[in-house]
Order: sequence, then structure tokens, then C-alpha cells
Amino acid sequence: MIHDPANVVAAVSPSDTKLRGLLGEMSVFTMIMTVPQVLAIWVGHQAAGVSILSWSAYLVSAVLWLWFGIRRHDRNIYVPWLGWIALDGAVIAGAVVYG
Repeated sequence: MIHDPANVVAAVSPSDTKLRGLLGEMSVFTMIMTVPQVLAIWVGHQAAGVSILSWSAYLVSAVLWLWFGIRRHDRNIYVPWLGWIALDGAVIAGAVVYG
């Protein structure tokens, strides 16, 4: 395998670093925006209108992203998806219990 220095430079470019930072911030932001849904279900016992099918699709997607991130050894990918698995699972379980 031939080492290409241009690929190394591109991998750590300032725009890539900024994008990774923005993606990390958006991961946290979107998870925080999901917490009210989880609280409405578990604290308010309100699961009417929650689609188990939709949230199950989100859970499957999260598991696939987690798997991809682990295979790539990229914490920026797999760590947020651990949070999404927990949130998706909480919504699904709450919808089963209170729906």
C-alpha cells in the first residue's frame, strides 16, 4: 500500500475539524430535543400518537450506525448512537407500557 500524504492532510483539514465539531454539537442538541418526548411518555404517561413502528426504525438505524462507527473505530460516530439507542429504546418501551 502506497502512503499518500495528501490524504493525511485532508483528513485533518480545518474544515473537517469544524464539521466534526458541528456534528458533535448537533448530536447532543437533537438528543436533548428528544428528551421531552421521553419525559412525556414516562413522567406524563402520555404515549398517544407515538408510532412504535417509526421509533423502531430509528432504533434499527441507530444500531447500524453504532456498528458502522465501531467497525471504523470512530468515537465521533459510535458514541452518539449509544445515546440514540437509549432514547429510542425508552420511547419504544414507554409506548408499549403506556400506549
